[in-house]
Amino acid sequence: MTNITHRENKPSLFISLNREEWEALRDSTPLTLTEQDLESLRGLGEHLSLKETAQIYMPLSRLLRLYVEANNNLYKATQTFLGKSTGKVPFIIGIAGSVAVGKSTTARILQALIARWPERPKVDLVTTDGFLYPNRVLLERGLMQRKGFPESYDIRRLIRFLSDVKSGREEVAAPVYSHLAYDVLQDEQQIVRQPDIMIVEGLNVLQVTADPSGKRRPQVFVSDFFDFSIYVDADINHISQWYLNRFRMLRDTAFQKPESYFNRYANLSDEEADAVAMKFWREINEVNLLNNILPTRSRADLILVKGPDHSVQQVKLRRL
Repeated sequence: MTNITHRENKPSLFISLNREEWEALRDSTPLTLTEQDLESLRGLGEHLSLKETAQIYMPLSRLLRLYVEANNNLYKATQTFLGKSTGKVPFIIGIAGSVAVGKSTTARILQALIARWPERPKVDLVTTDGFLYPNRVLLERGLMQRKGFPESYDIRRLIRFLSDVKSGREEVAAPVYSHLAYDVLQDEQQIVRQPDIMIVEGLNVLQVTADPSGKRRPQVFVSDFFDFSIYVDADINHISQWYLNRFRMLRDTAFQKPESYFNRYANLSDEEADAVAMKFWREINEVNLLNNILPTRSRADLILVKGPDHSVQQVKLRRL
């Protein structure tokens, strides 16, 4: 049994574990990813290693498997009580965090690891970007400068999608977003067909605020459909630097494509690119983080706290 050091000076909702304590909880869970696998899973500007995967994501994979097994046992108990089968529904994992913090990479790694469990579960990954209103709607509503803020999402459509998946519908369609076009693709859909596990990744998936219009308070929230939730956290100064680094890389890669929405920034000098990136950060992404995303952190079941090099330095697990 691993000894966990409790460093809290006052009662806390979370058990805090440093990197070494968390790594020890991996137990004998085998590492099933290769360096080649990681190459396709890394986010832009992230230097995820096999060591990081073994130390951080293998223990998390083990924890999630235990939660899924417990959920399956609860399902069986319910069937016994009812005396009939109602059809098992997907276990849903929500992942939240700021722009550029690495939540998409976390989601892809977990999808790959979970799919390699001995049971070989079917794992789907859905991002909430597809549930943003199309640009034409955002323009009509004067929301283009608030893209990514809660009011820029079609929350009703997202909740309807999650409700259909959680209800066990055979096929459910999710809209698809293109970062190249910077818009929802009207003619494309992602079809979800009764996965065993579904990962939902997005900025504001843990939010429980009222309708931005102020007309009414919703009765159901996105997070109500989650069986486990993760918040990817880091110091705001580190995130802003990662955002700046990513913008520089995109300027030299994706922005160079004529069809890119951001092609206008492809030929900026380093100084000009940095000025544009930091303007976007200060006026949009930092405001959204401070006002809407960060306040949801304490609602997560688990928090991954990253250091300046993108590696996870601390893990906080909610007490049951």
